[in-house]
Amino acid sequence: MTTPKPAAGTVLPSFTATRLDGSSMTFEGSNGQWFLLVVYRGKHCGRCKKYLNKLESMQSQWRAAGFDILAVSADPIEKAKSDVDEFGWSFDMACGLSESDMHKLGLYVSDPLSPDETDRRFAEPGVFCIRPDNTVQIAAISNGPSARPDLEELLDGMEFTIEHGKPARGMVG
Repeated sequence: MTTPKPAAGTVLPSFTATRLDGSSMTFEGSNGQWFLLVVYRGKHCGRCKKYLNKLESMQSQWRAAGFDILAVSADPIEKAKSDVDEFGWSFDMACGLSESDMHKLGLYVSDPLSPDETDRRFAEPGVFCIRPDNTVQIAAISNGPSARPDLEELLDGMEFTIEHGKPARGMVG
């Protein structure tokens, strides 16, 4: 299935997920400030843990640059809570991302390679930087766990973008 990717300069589609306290949340934008949205594959992915650990270590830098942060996966709440308990991630987390919402966000979706990997389809990585007006500044969508934007480089680029009032790029059809 070919899924259209979110276009730079457009509003990221809303999606629904579950907070770790069990309540439902609907992401409908950035609440008037910059937003870093990280879609991760789930508990089964060692590369995701490494990436989210890096994000945790840089969280204060991202917040100082004016970003709210949310990481979300298709995992059930038990798996997401288990990872948070093990790794101590303190940024906002959500889980239970539906396959239809994965497609709305333009993410690649994979079947597990075996029952040992996981028990459900999951989203491959996606990193979105959302402007205060709710439009997409950066949409980095990967079809596998090895290709994700370096968080230090991304933050450096976003700080430059904000400081110099740069628009979203890649908007030529």
